[in-house]
Amino acid sequence: MFIVEVDEEITLKMLNAADAEELFAITDRSREYLREWLPWLDYTKSVDDSLQFIKNNFQLYAERKGVTAGIFYNGSLAGVAGYNELDWVNKIAYIGYWLDIEHQGKGIMTRAVRALTDYAFEEFDLNRVDIRAAVGNVKSRAIPERLGYKKEGVLRQSEWLYDHFVDHAVYSMLKSEWNTS
Repeated sequence: MFIVEVDEEITLKMLNAADAEELFAITDRSREYLREWLPWLDYTKSVDDSLQFIKNNFQLYAERKGVTAGIFYNGSLAGVAGYNELDWVNKIAYIGYWLDIEHQGKGIMTRAVRALTDYAFEEFDLNRVDIRAAVGNVKSRAIPERLGYKKEGVLRQSEWLYDHFVDHAVYSMLKSEWNTS
């Protein structure tokens, strides 16, 4: 089971069936806010949909293809972060994340992504971590920028977002560049 104690306030841990209701609740209350940048909101309409998401992530974990964790802030679920993909051949982790609207502005995501980056390099012995975010998603892009990731460029029309394409900014961190202090 994947559990990372980030600090005294934040724990990253794999979600389980018991978390489905809380996951759906934070998704639902943040729906309009999240919908601006995440393409899956229209497919998450019930607790059962959140439960299926959790089950799918256990399958990815079992196959060593990805790890999705709940971000627990002072014991309550505040969002989701993890490795959307793990490329063991090329030693790359692709980090993705989202945060409940009520937990914005507390530094939660920066701390969570720092911990995921540490884990990728120290525990998984990977060489590279990638983060991609829509060019217009300033809050999401601020995370890798704050952590010193290098912006490598822009992938044009990289994601279909309901009724239009968005470009993605690509950020990376190499193990040799990462300062864990």
